[in-house]
Amino acid sequence: MRRPALLVFLTTALITVALGGTPAAQKPAALPVIVLDTVKGTIEIELWPNEAPKSVEHILTLVRRNFYRGLRFHWVNSAVAQVGDPATRDVTKKETWGQGGSGTRIGVEEFSKRKFARGSVGISHSDGAKNSDSQIFVSKAANPNLDGKYIMIGRVMMDILRNVTVK
Repeated sequence: MRRPALLVFLTTALITVALGGTPAAQKPAALPVIVLDTVKGTIEIELWPNEAPKSVEHILTLVRRNFYRGLRFHWVNSAVAQVGDPATRDVTKKETWGQGGSGTRIGVEEFSKRKFARGSVGISHSDGAKNSDSQIFVSKAANPNLDGKYIMIGRVMMDILRNVTVK
């Protein structure tokens, strides 16, 4: 996805993603959790397969394939932090960061009735929700302008976003 030239990139947050286990305090039918281990801390994301089944399955498939391993957050501002472009593994390709994906589109629009609030996790796209792919973002603040335009797949369970700074 092409981003305006005024973007500020966060290049220090390398991530890996793994399927999380079921915390003991959760209900027996726990929702899937992905864990992003970053140099700034761990982000646990609870996914909502009942609200966006194809989108969640697409992201989980990428996680199982280790697609997100070693990626950097390429888009960070006061509203969102975004990751999911494989070009971010190579700092010499910084000018293209934000344009790439896994190459497999989700193909459906699964809009939630929930509002994008702090900690909401969505899937980015440049030309329609059906064309969403691998770039996921975490809302750092309420984002009503995203409601009904981007697929929401879950929420952050542990919030380290307050410690993430733009460099």
